[in-house]
Amino acid sequence: MKNFALIGAAGFVAPRHMRAIRDTGNTLLAALDPHDSVGILDSHFPDAHFFTSFERFERHLEKLRFQDVEPPVDYVSICSPNFLHDTHIRMALHVGADAICEKPLVINDWNLKSLEEVEAKTGHKVNTVLQLRLHPSLMALKTQLENQRNRERQDIVLTYITRRGQWYHTSWKGDEEKAGGLAMNIGIHFFDLLLWLFGAAEKSEVHLSQPDKMAGSVELEWGRVRWYLSVDFNDLPTSYRENGKYALRSITMNGEELEFSEGFTDLHTRLYEQVLAGNGFGIEAARPSIELVQTIRQAELSTNTTNMHPLLKR
Repeated sequence: MKNFALIGAAGFVAPRHMRAIRDTGNTLLAALDPHDSVGILDSHFPDAHFFTSFERFERHLEKLRFQDVEPPVDYVSICSPNFLHDTHIRMALHVGADAICEKPLVINDWNLKSLEEVEAKTGHKVNTVLQLRLHPSLMALKTQLENQRNRERQDIVLTYITRRGQWYHTSWKGDEEKAGGLAMNIGIHFFDLLLWLFGAAEKSEVHLSQPDKMAGSVELEWGRVRWYLSVDFNDLPTSYRENGKYALRSITMNGEELEFSEGFTDLHTRLYEQVLAGNGFGIEAARPSIELVQTIRQAELSTNTTNMHPLLKR
């Protein structure tokens, strides 16, 4: 049995990590969040120590390293806001634990070098959450694509529209310096998936860049991708809005929908199983999508209409 600590216990994704820790037969010793609305702990680890102060939390983890009363922490799971990820990863490694960090691993790619140096210095590992790579349907698709004898570039259309209220733009998620912008905050896992399936990025264009929606295109080794990301409720199809549906996730390949709407419930648990077996996704796995999104964030708007997403052409 391994011992975990968790940062960001009051956040949206934290329960998935708690469940994964429990379902893999491990225990949570300590949790941190500046907000104390963490009753979810009672459903998973009611005996876990809880802190609202980062300094007290870090001191507690250090104490566990040097006393025999309790075992030390083996892993720190990080579900904090994006701009804090690199700081929390470094802390985890320095207290003698491996890190399991939600995506994006960092906002700026130069931070990856810093984390590699801390890995080398401490001998501990950084793992990131790229759970879509463990989805059975997507794993089967990757195998199918790689086995094609006369492989050609595929025409890919990515559309992700999800409703977010006014709170989103007021919170850290709406602050580009803290979240990395829309492409980083809600698009990073889709960009990682497409890079994983269709190879390295060769050329990128941005056709729309607003706080609540972005669109562009990217040429991959084996795919031409037109993408559209939005948190504007009005971008949803009328049928979705009338039927109370708040999100549209669609990836088509040559006009055919990739079906992966099911099978999400235990992906974090599968990821934890991989990490515990020594097969987690590390810094190098995270690098391509972070570099691509950084390119997107820094790009000037393109007037090339050839590769525009269908929603922009309307």
